[in-house]
Order: sequence, then structure tokens, then C-alpha cells
Amino acid sequence: MGFPPYAYVPGRRPHPVRHPKGHAHGEPVDPPPAPLEPAAWRESEAYRRGIALFEHGYYWEAHEAWEALWIAAGRQGPVAELLRGLILLAAAGVKIRQGRGEAAAKLGARAKECLLRARPPDTPQAPDPPRIAGLAIDELLAFADMVHAEGPRLPGSPEADVAVVFPRRLPLERDG
Repeated sequence: MGFPPYAYVPGRRPHPVRHPKGHAHGEPVDPPPAPLEPAAWRESEAYRRGIALFEHGYYWEAHEAWEALWIAAGRQGPVAELLRGLILLAAAGVKIRQGRGEAAAKLGARAKECLLRARPPDTPQAPDPPRIAGLAIDELLAFADMVHAEGPRLPGSPEADVAVVFPRRLPLERDG
């Protein structure tokens, strides 16, 4: 899985698809992905690509990957709420890159609302901690809280082609 030559930040670089100098201009459009099955998240290339893009500082690109899955999920229900929360966190990353930390903070709060709706109910047989699509939901809620609280203070690295702006990774179940 390769990464684009730059992370798109509006106003800094050409739009990846629409602008003739964009890194994906003229490339074939991927077909819509199959809906994300939370228990089989490792089999969803679009979901895993969104995570990899996010963790490497490609926030707009992660947003695009997850948005296609959100649409495939029908835009409602726990999986759609998880994806919407991730989309909002990716949008917060773009806002931080733009130097708009207050806007990022608001997106962090909105992401938390979505993630709360995605959180599986507590049951005796539920895993500890509760997870959905490989993500520890309580840790993801804490991530959204951090974006809400720290967004205005996170450095955006405006001069960099790519920059990771969050001080922690997504709480993904990792192999090994």
C-alpha cells in the first residue's frame, strides 16, 4: 500500500482529483467498497487503508476512504456512527494542518457524540475493553476528548508535505 506524494490540505496543494496537477487526477475511480463488517474488519481494504492513511498523516485521504464505507453502511447504525466519528477525527486533522485548531476541537466533540452512539452496550460476554471493527471504543472516545481539548494547541506543520498532528495512534487491535 503506497502513500500519495503529499497529504491534501485545502489551499496548500492542488486538489488530488479535481486539479490537473493533483496526485490522483485522471486515475481510475475505485468502485464503492462493500459495507464494513465489524467482525471482519481486517478483510476490508478500504477500512484498513483509511486507518493507515490517518496514522501516517493523510487526513483528507483517510476521510475519503472512510466516507465511502459510511455511505456503504447506509449512513446510520453503529457501524456508520463509528465511521462518521473517524471521518470527523480525520477532518480535525485537516483543520489542525490548516492552523484552525478551534474548528478541530469542535470536530473532536462531534466525533465523540458519534462514537458514543457506536459504542456497544455493556454485556457480561462483551470483550474488555469493548471494541468495534478492531478499535477500542473507550480509548477512541478518549482520543476524541483529546482532540476537543488539545486541538487549538496541536502544531499543524504547515510547511510539511505530510505531518502526523496527533500525539497518539488510533486504538486499533494490532497483530502480534
